[in-house]
Amino acid sequence: MARVILLLGGNLGHMKRTLHAAQRLINARIGAVLRCSHRYETKAWGFESDDLFSNQAVEITTDLRPEEILLEIHSIEHELGRDRKVEAEEKAATGARYTSRTIDIDIMFYDDEIISTPDLEIPHPRMGEREFALVPLCEIARDRIHPATGKTLREMLDELKTKN
Repeated sequence: MARVILLLGGNLGHMKRTLHAAQRLINARIGAVLRCSHRYETKAWGFESDDLFSNQAVEITTDLRPEEILLEIHSIEHELGRDRKVEAEEKAATGARYTSRTIDIDIMFYDDEIISTPDLEIPHPRMGEREFALVPLCEIARDRIHPATGKTLREMLDELKTKN
């Protein structure tokens, strides 16, 4: 069984309900939810939005491989209202790299594996730049060591706060 940490987030719709539904679907389709962080609200990162994002970290155990998890994540996101085609059109129209969404689920860690394929990078490559990710991650796994940097999540968060 692999231990996986996911980051859930979004800023459209009723986020408390959406995050709860995502947890239920993850538990049913991907693996047993062991623990989850509180829900944190933050301003949009990388683009402008009037809607606050809600983010939450979830740790699970699973028998699925990372590629299988990614397929299930995309299915769950679609079921919960995410439309990647509409998002792509909005990004093309605005020139922004990111846009508002109902739900986004990212694989932050898969055990201590480092994976880099065209479709998947684990650990998440921009985790160390994002306080909205590190804060909920630290709540459930602050002493976890990032396999590429050798730093704990708490150290990464402290460094990011020092830079900002």
